[in-house]
Parts: sequence; C-alpha cells; structure tokens
Amino acid sequence: MISEDGEQLGVVSIEVALDKAREVGLDLIEVGPNSKPPVCKILDYGKLKYEEKKKQQLSKKKQHVIKVKEIRLRPRIDDHDLMTKLNHGRKFLQDGAKLKVTLMFRGREMARVDLGKIVMERVLEELSDVAEVEKDIPLEGRRMSMILNAK
Repeated sequence: MISEDGEQLGVVSIEVALDKAREVGLDLIEVGPNSKPPVCKILDYGKLKYEEKKKQQLSKKKQHVIKVKEIRLRPRIDDHDLMTKLNHGRKFLQDGAKLKVTLMFRGREMARVDLGKIVMERVLEELSDVAEVEKDIPLEGRRMSMILNAK
C-alpha cells in the first residue's frame, strides 16, 4: 500500500487499507493489479479522472488532422470548367489541405483513356507552381486519380 503522500506503508489487509483511506477522506485505488501482492494507493479518484481527461485532451490538441479535398473531372471537360475547378483546387492547397483529383469515365469514354491522361497531365501542369504529386494512382475501374501536396 502507498499513502497519499507517496510513502510505502508495506503490505496491509484490505480492511486496514480501506479504514486508512476513510480516515483521510480519500479513495483506495488499485494501481498494480498484476503484481504479487497487488499495489494500492490512497488518492482522490475524481482528481485522478480529471487529470487523465486533461492529458487526453492535451494529446488530442497536439495531433494535426490533414484534410483531403477532392475535385472531380471528366475526360471531355471544357477549358473554362477545368480552370474553375483548378482554381478551387489551388485554394484548397493554399489552405493546407491535400488535393485529390479524380477523373471519372462513363460508358464509351472507357475506350478513350488517353483523353483522361491528357486532362490529368494538364491538371498537373497548371498546378505545378503550388503542388507536387504525392501519389499517382492509375486507372482503377472507371476512375483515375492522383493526390497532390502543397509545396
């Protein structure tokens, strides 16, 4: 058993330990259940829970969540529409998010995958000043995509 001050009280029975905890007005908490004999400590359980919660909040605060924004394109997208989507993508990259560019094929467009590759190369060329390719994903089913990181 360990007292509220942190001093070792030695091996005592459960009844004696509970009586000492009640005398001080604190709780008896088992901190080492796997050891022989089990280690118990006298302390305030509410305060212990509060401190654990604070540690958890602090560790969450230090984590950095990376957002992934996506723009979807088609192989026969018009120039102005493409530039509008790329301007949105540029804003996402400047805000610190990763950008996933997905090119979707429908129906007979699958016969002209080369048009999709041309569009993807154009996207990369237009955004080359603010982004670099993190992951280049080839054709998966009816989709072709790549992930861009801000420089």
